[in-house]
Amino acid sequence: MTKEELLSRLNGIEWDDFEVKEAKDSLPQNVWTTVSAFANTKGGWIVLGVRQDGSKFSVTGVSNAEKLEQDFIGTLRSEKFNTRLSALANKYDIDGKTVLAFHIPESNDKPIYFGNPVNTFIRIGSGDHRAYEAELTALFHEKSFGIRSDLFIPETNMDMIKSETLRNYRGLLNLVGNMPELRDVSDLEFCKILEICDNNGSLSYGGIMMFGKGEYSHRYVPTLWMDYAEIPGISGATAEPRYTYRIPEQENLWDYYVIISERLKTIVDIPFKMDSNGINIGDDRQYKAVREALVNMLMHTDHFSTVHSCVRVFTNRIEFFNAGKFPCSTNEMIGKMYSNPRNPILAKLFRIVRLSENMGYGIDKMLTWKELTGCDVSFEERLDYSMVTFGRKTAADVSVSDANVNDTENDTENDTEKRHKEIIKLIRENKSISTTEIAKRLKVSRPTISRDLIVLKKKIRRVGPDKGGHWEVIG
Repeated sequence: MTKEELLSRLNGIEWDDFEVKEAKDSLPQNVWTTVSAFANTKGGWIVLGVRQDGSKFSVTGVSNAEKLEQDFIGTLRSEKFNTRLSALANKYDIDGKTVLAFHIPESNDKPIYFGNPVNTFIRIGSGDHRAYEAELTALFHEKSFGIRSDLFIPETNMDMIKSETLRNYRGLLNLVGNMPELRDVSDLEFCKILEICDNNGSLSYGGIMMFGKGEYSHRYVPTLWMDYAEIPGISGATAEPRYTYRIPEQENLWDYYVIISERLKTIVDIPFKMDSNGINIGDDRQYKAVREALVNMLMHTDHFSTVHSCVRVFTNRIEFFNAGKFPCSTNEMIGKMYSNPRNPILAKLFRIVRLSENMGYGIDKMLTWKELTGCDVSFEERLDYSMVTFGRKTAADVSVSDANVNDTENDTENDTEKRHKEIIKLIRENKSISTTEIAKRLKVSRPTISRDLIVLKKKIRRVGPDKGGHWEVIG
């Protein structure tokens, strides 16, 4: 019989994943690897009394079903595994043969292994795979991260907070008008109310990561580091130069957020449109889509991991690489009010300044990128990392309507050529002119000029860095 036919016989159960084993009168030894794999990933069903040959299944049945059930459940509750487990057991009669099915739920106490940690397995596709060292480390971090970030560090105090960073954050909180009762309280009282400082003045790991001075945030979280780079190509190997901008090391997470979010504003389109009063306003929905990915990365990153989170801006995509997996599969989060951040403290700090979705619709906001740009958004996940990728149109992909001249839909080939001549003219007049200034002079968006500069690379070139460098006309 086929898998579908077997499942139709085993009706009444939602089968997310399953593994069949013949198991006539005793439990097969490899059943425990499957238990570990299911418990460490998304859970699943183990069916005893069924043989699989390729894509075909045949019911062989088990003898002494009661003993097999007791042996299986008893082993889960024994000391064979590092944590006592439970399972839902069902018994079926198919053509006079007994089939047992056990559901192993995903564990909240990972990693789950038997004997010693080397016997940790994960489920990939339809197979059980021994966890690599990096994956095992990720499971241990997953177990402790949220708890650790909530802990207070006794020897810390408010002097370890970077006052400029906290002032910047409080200024944004006042600007968005949320929690007005915090407007006039002292910094100490402010931190106590937000639960990043206890009554003794000690800081939590989350608080020192978010607002700490560099010497202290890196002392208590030595792996606190993020990367951001703008790469002029579709891969780091082929880009020349390797990158046009790379963020220097920052003292805390809020400083990282401020700089990276400002860089992203220069990367995405923020076209202008007219409001009901005839005033030009910026349409920042594209920016908000990628900002949501940035904030989600900061909230969900395992900052105690040696794997560093990073943002890579290529000419054809923007990658948000996160040290740590998503809280659940993205399919489960789409269109649902799901919010389960790895670090609740950081999540709260971003949400009260309205930089993240309060109702757990962050994935949906990221997916608006497809509607706004016509480019795909993809999600990739392993135990030790996750990645969100936003597709971008390269200069070769930009059509007449995409060129966005004067931020209208009336751009023509002659308009584009005329703008290119104006760009070269402005560069001849001022070799140090910035991309922002060119966009302002020509009354178009900065990303439009950025694309134009890529098209004009055979006629102009940049000498030196963005700041302090200059342009040369070469053709």
